[in-house]
Amino acid sequence: MVSMETPICDFGWRAVDFCLPGVDGKTHALRDVAGPNGLLVMFICNHCPYVKAVIERIVRDVAELRALGIGAVAIMSNDPAEYPEDSFDNMRLLSERLALPMPYLLDASQDVAKAYGAVCTPDFFGFNRNLELQYRGRLDASRKETAPADARRDLFEAMKLVAETQHGPAEQIPSMGCSIKWSN
Repeated sequence: MVSMETPICDFGWRAVDFCLPGVDGKTHALRDVAGPNGLLVMFICNHCPYVKAVIERIVRDVAELRALGIGAVAIMSNDPAEYPEDSFDNMRLLSERLALPMPYLLDASQDVAKAYGAVCTPDFFGFNRNLELQYRGRLDASRKETAPADARRDLFEAMKLVAETQHGPAEQIPSMGCSIKWSN
């Protein structure tokens, strides 16, 4: 497992369109998942200890952000041939077990991860209503272990600010996680 940190936020970078299959049996595009006040695109997977440490907090925050007009989507771009826990069937099981409040999509070609410059899981991209990047930071202080319950909710607070002002915070702490598992 190689740990990586996300680069600093490239404010104003435009979200790249996609059309990917979801574990719900539907195909989802960027326009389908964007909310009236913005969009959270996250690259996650099933096997990464960093994701496992925060997945329940992701579920909580996505549900609360929806009420603020922020849409969300989770994309799995790892090579499932090398990481069977990240298979489409296992993605579906995870989605059902946690009742994920956002589409969970498979990026089998890894083209979407490459277009976004995703480097790790989890990797969060927070966009405003014009689909301009405003946040590229961490969920909270969690790493491979879940942070204390009273930890600052960096992602939630940033996306709340985006919903209210259409601008993200100037200061952002990078997300850290397992490297994307690229196909050979």
